[in-house]
Amino acid sequence: MKKALAIDVGGTKIYNAVINEKGEMVTDVEKHSTPYDLEEIKKIFKSIIEKYENEADVIAFSTAGAVNNENTMVIGSTGNLVKGYNTIEFDKLSSKPVFVENDANAAAWAEHILGASKGMPNSIMLTLGTGVGGGIILNNKLYKGKSGAAGEMHFKMYPDKRRKCTCGSYDCFEIYTSGTGLKKTAEEMLHSESVTTYDVIEGLNAGDEKMTAIFNKWQNDILAGIIGLGNLFDPDCFVFSGSMAQFIDTEYLEKSANEEIITTPTKVLKATTGNYAGMIGAALLALGVK
Repeated sequence: MKKALAIDVGGTKIYNAVINEKGEMVTDVEKHSTPYDLEEIKKIFKSIIEKYENEADVIAFSTAGAVNNENTMVIGSTGNLVKGYNTIEFDKLSSKPVFVENDANAAAWAEHILGASKGMPNSIMLTLGTGVGGGIILNNKLYKGKSGAAGEMHFKMYPDKRRKCTCGSYDCFEIYTSGTGLKKTAEEMLHSESVTTYDVIEGLNAGDEKMTAIFNKWQNDILAGIIGLGNLFDPDCFVFSGSMAQFIDTEYLEKSANEEIITTPTKVLKATTGNYAGMIGAALLALGVK
């Protein structure tokens, strides 16, 4: 059975493990702190590869940032990764084949092959964390767009410049529906900058009316997004992952979305492949598992 050395690169942590064609980890997961220096991050990659490449047929990277359609380089880095990250020539890190994919795309593929959207040809994954990631599966294929950057959830929610997004534009889906977005909604509704997402969730669980109203506004912004995405892509399902996904009400979102979308009914589900979905999905893609 073929195996991939999977490496997941995030803003604060780098994980790695050897994974087989069934999506099973055949080594323990190792964790490293993400350096803020370009040469240091290359050194970590090389040390991981030197240690494990003889156990693998291919090296598979799951990474933040948009990845080109050749799966060789990051073409659009993110603010939480080191400057110059998009200059790394991943294919030169090993004598074995090297495959690179965006982490949300990789996680969407893991769900498509092994998780919540298994058996569904068309699905959209939304990863709700500090920001929002996205992965789109159409007709059992990962949709990448003309350059590889498809699935970035930066479509406009409002036209009148209410909030500036981390991408530099205004009023993107991400700046309303991420953890950061929940905090901003709370700040606006309470006229206070000291409130946190933890305060909102704690208040929601305690039945606090103000915090419940804040949460409902945040969740309805998510609803607006999936109604639009549902009408555009007509997916079998939406799959939610990430640290903020645990708080959403999938039954409410599914029922409400299906009352408004003009396409056939869709499902709203929570991801099942866990914290290492990016690594698993990148390995499966690199190994050609469909």
